[in-house]
Amino acid sequence: LEAFLLDPRHPPRARRMAYERVAQAAPAKARQLLPGFVNDPSPELRRDAVQQLADAAALSATSDKPAAIAGYRQALGHAREADQVDVLAKMLVNLGEQVDLQKTFGWVTRWKLIGPFDNSSGAGFAQAFPPEQQLDYAAEYDGKDTKVRWVDYVSKDDYGLVDFNQPFTQLKEVTGYAAAEFWSDTARPAEIRLGSKNGWKVWHNGRLLFGRDEYHRGTEMDHYRMPVGLQAGKNLILVKCCQNEQKEDWTVEWEFQLRVTDPLGAPIHSTR
Repeated sequence: LEAFLLDPRHPPRARRMAYERVAQAAPAKARQLLPGFVNDPSPELRRDAVQQLADAAALSATSDKPAAIAGYRQALGHAREADQVDVLAKMLVNLGEQVDLQKTFGWVTRWKLIGPFDNSSGAGFAQAFPPEQQLDYAAEYDGKDTKVRWVDYVSKDDYGLVDFNQPFTQLKEVTGYAAAEFWSDTARPAEIRLGSKNGWKVWHNGRLLFGRDEYHRGTEMDHYRMPVGLQAGKNLILVKCCQNEQKEDWTVEWEFQLRVTDPLGAPIHSTR
């Protein structure tokens, strides 16, 4: 069971089941293994490992404040689920610390946005509008109802949300694009990680990575992980984000969040 558990090539849920069996048979052994899962691809194992760090920090909070702060910051750096992140951030604030979640997770926050283009009856997802063919930030194009141009956008959200509703208002059956420059000192393997409730596609240096033509389902941090090879110098990231025709209050989101990480989820920050 331990050998199966420690092999990340096995399915995450099966490995979680193996961990539970180990914990039943040898609780001390399970506690010993848990710290090794803080960067694990299994969300459940990672969450438990992060919680173990948080629990240890809580025990230190009254007797050793610096140790508690260090423990909470370590846990925060490995957490990937918003509810757990919020709790850890609150613990640090209660200890008098400032928490910069944007920096902690390395969200890409500086973008150029353009829209709205058409997405009537969902046709815009497959249609290649001009930004997919050439990134010309000085260009003006025919949008859904009027001419459209690129605008600068900086996300102020703790979780890096890029909200098309802010510059373009709450619209329906529309398509928008977001472009960012990401700079790397060296060529290296990486992942572009995205969360979105809308239809989306992502390109890296002109290469389509992936896309999902579905709307207003649940989402979470790092919901989609796309391996890339960062090139030394400038890397161009382009996101297409589509909004459908639904008009219920819970369908107003026209947004995404994106960050660049190493293959284990540690953030990589743009060097410019």
